[in-house]
Amino acid sequence: MLLRGLAPLVRVAGARGVVRQVPRVCACRLGSSAAASADLVTLRWAHKKTGQVHTTHSRVGDSLLEAAHRSGIDLEGACEGSVACSTCHVVLAPEVFDGLPEASEEEEDMLDQAFGLTETSRLGCQVVITPGMHETTIELPVATRNFYVDGHVPTPH
Repeated sequence: MLLRGLAPLVRVAGARGVVRQVPRVCACRLGSSAAASADLVTLRWAHKKTGQVHTTHSRVGDSLLEAAHRSGIDLEGACEGSVACSTCHVVLAPEVFDGLPEASEEEEDMLDQAFGLTETSRLGCQVVITPGMHETTIELPVATRNFYVDGHVPTPH
């Protein structure tokens, strides 16, 4: 397999319960059913605008955007994870931010357009949940810059 040397492999349950290994790059793109693990972590979502904090149990291997949509958290994601907007902008704790891979150039370009950018800002669609995120707080900024239609919330696939 050509991608074997480029990305770590993850185990994915396929049809008929067959477990196979696929590159992590592919597992992230396949959606939530291809999550790397059934392990759950507790995440706290702090809404800066309302002051409310919601606690969820989210799957390791999902993106923060997928986890937010699955749990009914108001994290927009207008481009549905294609790194073409900044509406899934989140602010992470420094220890979580420091443990993540560097943002891609595309993500950095979109973050430059984000409202309320901080040193620990990332796009929720690009952050994959890890066991080390257990009990962390994800801050949702006061506003987003949506170049689509304000108020539009895409539904998860």
